[in-house]
Amino acid sequence: MKLAMTAAALALAATTASAQTVSDWRTPDPNNVIVVETNKGRIIAELYPQAAPNHVERVRSLVKSGFYDGLTFFRVIGDFMAQTGDPQNTGVGGSDQPNLVAEFTFRRGADTPLAQGFKVGTGESGWIGALPVSSQNSALAVMTADRKVASWGNFCPGVLGMARAGDPDSANSQFFFMRQTMAALDKTYTAFGRVLSGLDVVRSIKTGEPVPDPQDKMISVKLLADLPADKRPSIQVMDTRGPAFQALLAKRREQLGPSLTNCDLDVPVQIK
Repeated sequence: MKLAMTAAALALAATTASAQTVSDWRTPDPNNVIVVETNKGRIIAELYPQAAPNHVERVRSLVKSGFYDGLTFFRVIGDFMAQTGDPQNTGVGGSDQPNLVAEFTFRRGADTPLAQGFKVGTGESGWIGALPVSSQNSALAVMTADRKVASWGNFCPGVLGMARAGDPDSANSQFFFMRQTMAALDKTYTAFGRVLSGLDVVRSIKTGEPVPDPQDKMISVKLLADLPADKRPSIQVMDTRGPAFQALLAKRREQLGPSLTNCDLDVPVQIK
């Protein structure tokens, strides 16, 4: 079977292929992976309860109930994002569940280090799994009551964010896939996942604000764990804590210099 990998990630990974070992790859928890079948192709995304536990639980619950099956991408901005998750397909609907309290930031301790973290001003940036994350400097943890620091997901390409109205605590069921970087959303929207495969599909969805006569849709959305064994793709994600990813980061830093951010490096993924 063919191996699915983004072109950019494949090119970078090839430079360090000889140094990679089995420990450079991890298998994501199938209960934290959603498989989205669309009329444009398949999107596979990983969810991160470390960053937004209540939002992840809500999305998992709605996925398991079949809530998202058949819903359209009704608001899609070319250099921004693709929004879906509204049963009315208009942007004003939601589920019958109560709205969620915002999880724009989360507390991160020594048990959740930033993989390959690097300094950005007085703070840090890096990854938790494949999710790009920034935070206060870890050294500040010794001065806080819970020995943790404030952290937040970065809205890089492929990141999943929860849509909301003006009230910060108004997220319900609607969410969006980032098509490009939009740092202005950091700490003002909840980031809860990232596309592992299918960013090209996200970027191929018909644009419009709103989309005129939206036809692009999520045909089905399932948890990887709930797919029949013979239909379940095998997924390996390069571990952002490992030496192979560190080598990719070093290569990218040589190319971009001090302007490098954690939005500038794809996390390689293998899918069989």
